[in-house]
This record gives sequence, structure tokens and C-alpha cells, in this order.
Amino acid sequence: MAALLRLPDQPEVCELCLRQAPLTRHHLIPKALHGKTYIRKRFPREERITATLWVCRPCHNQIHRLFTEKELALSFNSRDALLADARLRTFVDWLSAKPAGFVPRH
Repeated sequence: MAALLRLPDQPEVCELCLRQAPLTRHHLIPKALHGKTYIRKRFPREERITATLWVCRPCHNQIHRLFTEKELALSFNSRDALLADARLRTFVDWLSAKPAGFVPRH
């Protein structure tokens, strides 16, 4: 029987912009790629499943606007790596100054 994997608990704020808002789970290694051989070789099953961030919808949308799933899995698979990208960092810094209920128009 497979061991029960524990996903990170949901925090009070978005793990990127630090605003209080409804949160969604972002899989740092996209679920659509979990079966790919190059992903299975790089990341153990537990990491593929549990590597997540809790983010607000605007941050989540921006992540997927900027990066392909393959880029997310191979290069942007941590909070630090995501925030190291100048485009995402600029967006997160801008959004972090907005009030809790603010949702940008795209």
C-alpha cells in the first residue's frame, strides 16, 4: 500500500505577493508532466506530488502566462526560482501593493 503523502497546509496569504486572498494550489512540477520520463528521472514521486505553492488567482495566472509547463518543471520549480525571474518579480511587487480584493484586468 502506498504511503499517504502530506501536502503543505494552506497559509493565510499568497506565497508570492503575500496578500490575503482566496488561494489556489500551484504545482511546481506541473501535473500534466508527471508521467514524462524526463520528469520521473529528475523528481521522485513524492516531490512531484507535494511540491506546491499556495498562490492567489492573479499570481497563478501570471505564472502560467509567462512560462510553459516544461519551463516550470525544469527551471521554475521553486518559489525562489519563480521570484528570481524579473518579469514575475515585477508583477508580484506591483500586485503586493494592491488591496486584498484587487484583481487585475487582463
